[in-house]
Amino acid sequence: MATIKSTFLNLVITLAVITLVGGLALGYVFQWTKEPIAKAQMEKQLRAIEAVVQGYDNNPVTDKFKVATPDGSDSLEFFPAMAAGELIGMAIKTKSSKGYSGDIWLMVGFTMEGEIQRAVVIEHKETPGLGSKMSDAKFLDQFLNKNPGSVNLKVKKDGGSIDAITGATISSRAFSEAVQRAYETFQSTNHGNAAKQ
Repeated sequence: MATIKSTFLNLVITLAVITLVGGLALGYVFQWTKEPIAKAQMEKQLRAIEAVVQGYDNNPVTDKFKVATPDGSDSLEFFPAMAAGELIGMAIKTKSSKGYSGDIWLMVGFTMEGEIQRAVVIEHKETPGLGSKMSDAKFLDQFLNKNPGSVNLKVKKDGGSIDAITGATISSRAFSEAVQRAYETFQSTNHGNAAKQ
């Protein structure tokens, strides 16, 4: 059997074939997983919305819209909760970039009067066992039925009414900031007028 001489051309052809096969495989996997990933993300959003607002009969995900934050630096996603065609609440996807380990994403539900129905953590990279405790009911329940317009939602160290998580004051501050940001953006919409935008 004759041996193939190793030449620069052979190496280039081999590398090109490997790259082509790898690229086609990645493209196929992307197309194959794109729809299930989008479906999973929509279901995750719906679960978060269901956790923070109740009693609606529409699909808030398909009715969502964006509202610029009052400082104009960003925009937040609003998910209107409607019952029999009437706006009964709003779920708002908000974030703070001041977490200990980066962004903290929340879904916060408001009544039309501005009271917090509930808040849940969607995504974070906080320290397990410390900052991750912001998902615990003990911390979250401090926000229930509070109106950020009349209650200072900062942590007690900063003069507010929220008990910070022990050893995770930075995470607690970031959570409170994200809730306040959602409230201020919600207020900038003149409540029910937001759904008409």
